[in-house]
Amino acid sequence: MSDLDIRPTVRECGGRADVTAQPVRELLTGRDMPLGESTVVRRLLPTLGRRMIGAWCFVDHYGPDDIVDKPGMQVPPHPHTGLQTVSWLRQGEILHNDSLGSSQVLTPGALGLMTAGRGISHSEQTPRSHAPLLHGAQLWVALPDEHRHVAPAWEYHQGTPVDHGSGVTSTVILGEFANVTSPGTTYSPLVGVALDVAGGTSTNLPLERDFEYAALAMHGRVDIDGVPVEPGSLLYLGSGRSRLPVEATHDGAVMLLGGEPFEEKLLMWWNFIGRTDDEVRRYRDQWQQRDPRFGEVDSYDGARLSAPPFPDLPLKPRGRTR
Repeated sequence: MSDLDIRPTVRECGGRADVTAQPVRELLTGRDMPLGESTVVRRLLPTLGRRMIGAWCFVDHYGPDDIVDKPGMQVPPHPHTGLQTVSWLRQGEILHNDSLGSSQVLTPGALGLMTAGRGISHSEQTPRSHAPLLHGAQLWVALPDEHRHVAPAWEYHQGTPVDHGSGVTSTVILGEFANVTSPGTTYSPLVGVALDVAGGTSTNLPLERDFEYAALAMHGRVDIDGVPVEPGSLLYLGSGRSRLPVEATHDGAVMLLGGEPFEEKLLMWWNFIGRTDDEVRRYRDQWQQRDPRFGEVDSYDGARLSAPPFPDLPLKPRGRTR
């Protein structure tokens, strides 16, 4: 997944100073962003009001889009550093190719997890022959300093674990939830769960009090702690909760994202995560110069993305919130 903004903002994220120990109900709306040739995503994180949820630092929701006579998602090869990408589909297919030689068609309910570590490049495409609808979420997880230079890796897990109970089907994407553990590799305490909520449900879900959480609306309307959450919005819940009330009059779906507040400060620009201005500028220059750090996506037929110009601006610490 890629940030295709031609004028990406330099952001400093992380740190615990702005994380309240009390529950909150902060409803955030996304902004439409073009992704590739014909896909528009709703960018819900980072925003001016919120930059991280645990180690989750980037959240896009797209669809459901009718792509019967369209190419769907078409994102050329682009680089990443210092993060993991998480691809999750409700409908459709996406072909992942990367500089490790991995080639995999992602399908609904399967986890595509790419660890960029010290550097990787990849492309994302809707296959030529594809389903009529495309609907999913693409997310980034920031790697802590001790792991951010690990070797790049690709994981594909077709059978992510599922828990059924009280009108909610919980598919554990990353981390552990309700004593169910995902096979995906993690580097900090976090959780990502797809919740399919049946109409007529009224229940409470277990949470970790030390985690901060947010609910990403995927389908229909679900009331989270009494707040109606509909597609195109993200409800930030803060921390200090052990239970989460969930209700739905009709069928709906949300993604529950959470984790220990990310202690380190990090710098995000375009598709890179680093720690300093000099470091991220070096990544950009290496990508432009085809440095071996990022490898090549040999299976992609076409040109790769060029990095935007780096702004000639001093960095201003902003922390987790505005």
